Amino acid sequence: MFVKPPGMRTCRIGRAKSVVDLRPESRGGFAVGSFPRVIRIARAVVAVLAHELRSHGAWSSTARILSDSDRRRYSAALVLIALRIMSRIRSIICLALLFLAGTLMSASAHPHVWVTIRSEILYTPDGVMSGIRHAWTFDDMFSAYALQGIHHATKGQYTREELNALAEVNVTSLKENDYFTYAKADGKKATFSDPVDYWLEYKDSALILHFTLPLKTPVAAKAMLIEVYDPTIFVDFGLAKDQPVALAGAPASCQLIVDSPRTPTADEQLRMSQLDQNPLDSLDTFGQGFSNKIRIKCP
Repeated sequence: MFVKPPGMRTCRIGRAKSVVDLRPESRGGFAVGSFPRVIRIARAVVAVLAHELRSHGAWSSTARILSDSDRRRYSAALVLIALRIMSRIRSIICLALLFLAGTLMSASAHPHVWVTIRSEILYTPDGVMSGIRHAWTFDDMFSAYALQGIHHATKGQYTREELNALAEVNVTSLKENDYFTYAKADGKKATFSDPVDYWLEYKDSALILHFTLPLKTPVAAKAMLIEVYDPTIFVDFGLAKDQPVALAGAPASCQLIVDSPRTPTADEQLRMSQLDQNPLDSLDTFGQGFSNKIRIKCP
């Protein structure tokens, strides 16, 4: 009988079961919890695995009957296990990874990480937009991985102080991705300064990253467009179901319009299914077609 040492985790995918070494000493030099770094490395690992599996005919045609929720769980589990390749991985983990990856289908290739967003558009007392306050809730699989090795006094609970270092790593790393937040004021690009007032919260088995992006130059625009998305579609940003966006201090005459990403066409779905083999460049505009759009119109 195999007894898992402290820090080992059992991953169950359908009828498959494998053990993954997530102990702090197994991490090597990898900086756990850095959101963009995790995305970058996992993207490369999954791309290699997808290519190898397809070349050997390992993708199961029967996987087409899986529901969207199943695909999401399977895909997230694959990424979680794939991340361990950067550590001193053992052969049993490699075998488990290949077995689990074989249950996936190409149509579930992207995204691999899910984030639910809530945002407040901030205004100064004189009615000028000054920035955005974000609250991003990460999916439970990503949250579980990011928390590995984080000291906490109470089991199942993490205080803001215990998560301070992790919050610092995340907001610093997000800069290279422009914080996945893009703005235009009256059609002209508006740029953000570095985040302020940031912290991490742990609630309902998920990490929530709170941070404020100040505009470098506050604007009094008649038409403001803010988009939140990942150009590579590796991360799925979805609006919260209830009150995803609010205006804080805006003039009463301003109108808020929020649009969720549109449904991809059959051709677009096919392209998404191939992104592990042919990843998008950060300058590619394909991902922008599925952005969350926040529009503010002020007379």
